[in-house]
Amino acid sequence: MSAAADMHEVPEVPTTRASGRWVKAFRTPGGIVGLILMAIVTTLALLAAFGVGQDPATQEVSDALQGPSASHWLGTDQFGRDIFARVCSGLANSLRVAVVSVTLAAVGGVLLGILAGYYQGVLDRVVGVITNVLFAFPSLLLALALAATLRRSWLTVAIAIAVVYLPIFARVARGPVLTLRHAEYVLAATAVGRSRLSTLFEHVLPNITGILVVQVTLSLSWAILTEAALSFLGFGTPPPAASLGGMVYAAQTLTSVAPWMLYAPGAALILAVVGLNLLGDGLRAALDPRGGNQ
Repeated sequence: MSAAADMHEVPEVPTTRASGRWVKAFRTPGGIVGLILMAIVTTLALLAAFGVGQDPATQEVSDALQGPSASHWLGTDQFGRDIFARVCSGLANSLRVAVVSVTLAAVGGVLLGILAGYYQGVLDRVVGVITNVLFAFPSLLLALALAATLRRSWLTVAIAIAVVYLPIFARVARGPVLTLRHAEYVLAATAVGRSRLSTLFEHVLPNITGILVVQVTLSLSWAILTEAALSFLGFGTPPPAASLGGMVYAAQTLTSVAPWMLYAPGAALILAVVGLNLLGDGLRAALDPRGGNQ
């Protein structure tokens, strides 16, 4: 190859070799437990999504407040609705809201963060002001205000949560980009004639993927908790759809009579949140470019 051609070669882009570390995330004790818990949660949610088992909205007053039995594995509530079916449906609704909200927050926040960190200037200052304003409000209070303002539905709840978590993704994406924009391979790519936007998405964004994957995993657990809190306060997924937070609220006055009404949705929330957090910790340990073999 000629020397002239060598001058136009872009140096090899260093990567964290994340692809070779995905398996490592599931070899740690925390990663294995998190994967098992999320497999259970996902299976229960899929049962409700595909309509397997009893209808969570069907009321049988004659079966009200029945304890766990062969016909109702987790008992029934005050309206005779099957608790197991409602827990599965509640998990499905929580995961749907969490996935949609985190997807919206990640796409919008990462886009703003990498553009602000790479281009700097006015754009960076504007994004900084927006994130600072959103960070000034407690996350649950901001989500509550947005959910109360919009027409009540699962989608508006997802949008409200997305707005709350958008600045987190913007900050997480912006920080590494500030360092990577001065890396040799990024400067070389620009020097050989590639556009700054092309360099940003081809050489900078892939090198922060590991950080973003971990943030997405942890944000899913926060989104599930936020959705449950909004439902508990009466601003979450509207009835007759099942919601874990709404089930906990309905059970608080009946705990002495039917404790299974509280234990079942509470345990489902714990499984989902702990599973996602353990999974996120496993991914963080596996995808950390400073740990393990490069």
